[in-house]
Amino acid sequence: MGLWDTLTGGQQKATSNSTASLPPPSQSPQQTTYQPFDPTTAQDVTSFLNPQTSFDPSALHPLAGLNQDTLDYLSLEDSPLDLSAAHGALPSRSWSDDLCYGTGTTYLAALTIGGAWGLAEGMNRTPASAPPKLRLNAVLNAVTRRGPFLGNSAAIIAMVYNGFNSTIGYYRGKHDAANSIAAGAMSGMLFKSTRGVKPMLTSGALVATAAGAWAFTRKALF
Repeated sequence: MGLWDTLTGGQQKATSNSTASLPPPSQSPQQTTYQPFDPTTAQDVTSFLNPQTSFDPSALHPLAGLNQDTLDYLSLEDSPLDLSAAHGALPSRSWSDDLCYGTGTTYLAALTIGGAWGLAEGMNRTPASAPPKLRLNAVLNAVTRRGPFLGNSAAIIAMVYNGFNSTIGYYRGKHDAANSIAAGAMSGMLFKSTRGVKPMLTSGALVATAAGAWAFTRKALF
């Protein structure tokens, strides 16, 4: 210890400071006890996905909650569709199909027959010694006169026939050859109703015969 420390007491002050800065003795740590893991007491996803309290997966559908009885476009007819006539040469599912297919095919067939009739008529009425241009002109005139006339007349009869046939079938509840024959007779008589009784009966008989022949042929072949 030096002289200066003896006079000023520096050694005692440093000793007291070091003694005061020492931490107090620590207490003994407590013993921690750990319980063993019991898997039966663990919670799984069913604890928070209870079907009674959680969300309903069916409610996520875009149409969930809609009432089918109030939506017309979701209402379906209980009666099955009759597609017996939908498979054939002339598919038919309703009276509109019969009207379109029947009128179109009848017009094309009559137009073809009328054109052939006009071709034969023009060739026969023109002398063989006539110039080629004159014979061609006569044939074209006959074809354009007979073809459209026969095609338009047959198309009108076909339209009226399909209307009568669909109406009779609706009220009778079935479609058979009797409907076709009756509709053909009515269509033919209506077509010639302004010409008198005899032409009207003749036309009705012809159209009824053609309709009956078509009904039996369609049933047998198609």
